[in-house]
Amino acid sequence: MLEASNIHKTYTNGKKDLPVLKGVDLSIKKGEFAAVIGPSGAGKSTLLHILGGLDIPSKGKVDFERQDIYSLNDKALSKIRNSRIGFVFQFYHLLPEFNVLENVMMPALISGESAGLKDRALKLLDEAGLAARVTHFPAQLSGGEKQRVAIVRGLINSPSLLLCDEPTGNLDSKTGDEIMALIKRISVQNKMSVVLVTHNVELAKAADKVYHLRDGMLVN
Repeated sequence: MLEASNIHKTYTNGKKDLPVLKGVDLSIKKGEFAAVIGPSGAGKSTLLHILGGLDIPSKGKVDFERQDIYSLNDKALSKIRNSRIGFVFQFYHLLPEFNVLENVMMPALISGESAGLKDRALKLLDEAGLAARVTHFPAQLSGGEKQRVAIVRGLINSPSLLLCDEPTGNLDSKTGDEIMALIKRISVQNKMSVVLVTHNVELAKAADKVYHLRDGMLVN
């Protein structure tokens, strides 16, 4: 359902080229949970952004559900990002002026999908242990609760792929384990593919498949 072939990404700093990804190949099956581990600065987030259509590779191809996403125009690519791919980031990116329920519903509202939206959001929040927090604002939540909201927001459009960028990086180990268990449980329930990038080897053990990012390339 996701296949990246020969992905290169080079940034230019003044007159100097900085190659970050140097020929990444990655294949994820439907319902598979894959982790990409490597040190900070190795290019994990860059890879995740390319897989999710957020950043354009310098070279290479990303096929998502048998479609080359970088052959699409901006409108078509945006639609896929919003409706078929969920994102969970380390820093939550919740909108402070909206409550939990509103934050969760936002991607669906943007895409114009309103039928049964509130009921679906409330059900997901309940499954994530947030039923008592739906009217709270981000400033009233703990770090773990914010990340749970971010996960539910990433799931609101029932994506077939969830991309997670260091989702436990700002959390203590106990809360981080709970977040990982939640992601794993929901991915199994929904037969959803997950790609997790992290520098934490212990977290990666929850995955079905583990890749190591070394010298700009992935190795099992």
